Amino acid sequence: MDAKEWKEKVLYSPKNGYDRITEARRRDMEDYCKGYKAYLDAGKTERECVAEAIRQAKEQGFQPYERGMALAPGDKVYLSNRGKMLLLAVIGRKSLAEGTRITAAHIDSPRLDLKPNPLYEDSELAYLKTHYYGGIRKYQWVTIPLELHGVVALADGTVKTVAIGAGDEPKLVVNDLLPHLGSEQGKKTLNDGIAGEQLNLLVGSEPLEGEESERVKLAVMKRLYEKYGFTEEDFISAELEAVPAQNAVDIGLDASMIGAYGHDDRVCGYAALKALFDLDRTPDHTAVCVLADKEEIGSVGVSGMQTAAFDTFMADLCEGQEVRVRQCLENSFCLSADVSAAYDPNFADVYEKRNSARLNYGVGLCKYTGSRGKGGASDASAELVAYARRIFDGNGVIWQMAELGKVDAGGGGTVAAYMANRNIDTLDAGVPVLAMHAPFEVVSKLDCYMTYRAMMAVYEN
Repeated sequence: MDAKEWKEKVLYSPKNGYDRITEARRRDMEDYCKGYKAYLDAGKTERECVAEAIRQAKEQGFQPYERGMALAPGDKVYLSNRGKMLLLAVIGRKSLAEGTRITAAHIDSPRLDLKPNPLYEDSELAYLKTHYYGGIRKYQWVTIPLELHGVVALADGTVKTVAIGAGDEPKLVVNDLLPHLGSEQGKKTLNDGIAGEQLNLLVGSEPLEGEESERVKLAVMKRLYEKYGFTEEDFISAELEAVPAQNAVDIGLDASMIGAYGHDDRVCGYAALKALFDLDRTPDHTAVCVLADKEEIGSVGVSGMQTAAFDTFMADLCEGQEVRVRQCLENSFCLSADVSAAYDPNFADVYEKRNSARLNYGVGLCKYTGSRGKGGASDASAELVAYARRIFDGNGVIWQMAELGKVDAGGGGTVAAYMANRNIDTLDAGVPVLAMHAPFEVVSKLDCYMTYRAMMAVYEN
């Protein structure tokens, strides 16, 4: 063989996905991304994502799962865990003793949560105090229009759904300092330029007539009571989240990308969900989709991936077939579906280019995450990565390998470690994202679509 033939035979040469995708696939990609953008707009919080996923699941013939119900191959069931985590399954032809095919994503995103006693007035302006959720860069959350979504639980058990600023309603905002007076602020680091206690939502300035003190605060509370029926004390039992008011939009003169809040990790959650809906036959192995909460703060709590809710759901399915759940899990495969960092040439100094994911090169496979010396990582085996390569290549999935960045630059984690701790073979895979954790993130349409096709390949194999 000559040098060119040897090069083709032994060297690894990734190609841009647009040099590999067919016109028919491009049309499918655009249709898929339209559905994804609609899902993002409908789900600004984990509760809204669960509600929208259930609505779509019912349209696809899924039924609420009840413990002990008889299930046959092809049956479709879902279980909502407290309205903040969703588990879905399509029962396969083979016994659960032979394992399942699992995709696990998270549907919570970084945001600003209201404090339990948030409403106050200062200098005749009304504000809501917040406590940021997840790893945010605080300076990115000022001077952008925000909405307030969530629930308020009254003492009598009534739950009020709140969506302030949705649609054409007035928005909320966190103010910043004008540059004319910002000399001292400008000397601070980016991390310290805006303090957490300065992330206060401006919510009103018009006073209520006939009162002498805190007239603006009272006017705001009056409006909230008239629209939603709750009082200031009810903030104590509320979950209200300030999220960007921007809906998903196409980015670029070529419209090849999508800009939105919440790509991390709803872009993978939707891919896992849609692939489950689009199965056109009963899978050999039972296909399970997990949409978890609380990943951004460690996957803790009753709705995070460390919860026993997943184990209970799987145990209940196994009991219906008289199978030990431990036997099922040890023979299962899980694709931990979470985003990866896309290489950004504007910040090249923190990336290791040879091992970074790139836009338009397909779904990014991460053998390990963690920080620095792989701390906190789920390090997939060589055999497992080879298995993923095999099923993706066999199903026309465009994929690439990915790391988060340079070894000493930082790091992060996913739900993979918690699935692997259950003795499930687990590999991370997801969409590369620019400006991850920002109020407005960017992804490639091609990578979104290939992640969906990767989920489909997992379920079908």
